[in-house]
Amino acid sequence: MAGGQALRVAVIGAGAFGRNHLRVLRELQQAGQAVELVAVVDRDSAAVATASEKFGVPGFATIEACLAGTQSGVGRLDAASVCVPTVHHASAAAPLLAAGVDLLIEKPLAASLADADSILELARRHGRIVQVGHLERFNPAVTAAREHLHKPMFFEAHRLSIFTPRSLDVDVVLDLMIHDLDIVLSLVASPVREVRAVGLPVLSRKVDIANVRVEFESGCIANFTASRVSTERVRKLRFFQPHQYLSLDFARQDLLMIDVTAAAGMDPAMLAALAEKAGAQLGAHPSAGLSLKKVTVELGEPLRLEIEAFLQAVRERTRPVVSGEDGRAALALALEINEAIAVHAERAGLRDFM
Repeated sequence: MAGGQALRVAVIGAGAFGRNHLRVLRELQQAGQAVELVAVVDRDSAAVATASEKFGVPGFATIEACLAGTQSGVGRLDAASVCVPTVHHASAAAPLLAAGVDLLIEKPLAASLADADSILELARRHGRIVQVGHLERFNPAVTAAREHLHKPMFFEAHRLSIFTPRSLDVDVVLDLMIHDLDIVLSLVASPVREVRAVGLPVLSRKVDIANVRVEFESGCIANFTASRVSTERVRKLRFFQPHQYLSLDFARQDLLMIDVTAAAGMDPAMLAALAEKAGAQLGAHPSAGLSLKKVTVELGEPLRLEIEAFLQAVRERTRPVVSGEDGRAALALALEINEAIAVHAERAGLRDFM
């Protein structure tokens, strides 16, 4: 983009995710950033009409109509947020990439590796940027944790939600757990060696609760639990590295760091329990040999930070924070986990529950 020319952006999909993208883009525009919300696309006539009226932009039933909408005032289209159901990501991305539009595609990148590879190939062919919407990467607590990362060897992630009919086109691994898979993959930076997993459908036809153990070539172990049929909402990640334990709360954007040098022989589970208990009483605990510190975190809305990072990558033509390749890696691991869940279900005689 030349000079301070505003990026002209459309949102594809006017569901819950799309409406949030519309809101943030309009807020950025109103704040004076070099971005202009110019269109919304959705096959649902009622949804697109509502969004069009609320945000004061033309609404279209198809991407093709949007791209051809010069006479309707859309004009040049520089970038778009793709917020349609996962199974439609590849078909939505194709005409946009071919038209020279850079894309922020909601997670997961696609429904299959074949679709993901198709998106990435089109992006390479047309010289376009693709960022994947793993917005927890932009959680300020995650950003703060990266500054203290040196050699993580054990992760424990819990992502629990109360059941809603949202995102039932995918299972809980692709819906919720994939956030934590992406973050851990980016922190460990080591190939996966082994995956063990169990999962069950509870209130939908797809797996609603899953527990996973991943071992990396580096020797790091990561345990993941995800549920969309919980009675509470939990978003936490804990990890151990030599002489340190860090506890991260995504929802509160809190980061607790415990120096465990003086307690190197303590059982990790005991450390975790002690840290949780002491979280509200930060300070030195000489009797336990622990030094607890609440790390300063600059609070912010992850979606806004994600969209701002995408727009910056588009303007500067740089690799996005969460690249298409990153999204593919998280998808590949999620699909491997689903295969492991199916193998376990067969071995355990759980087919009647699947």
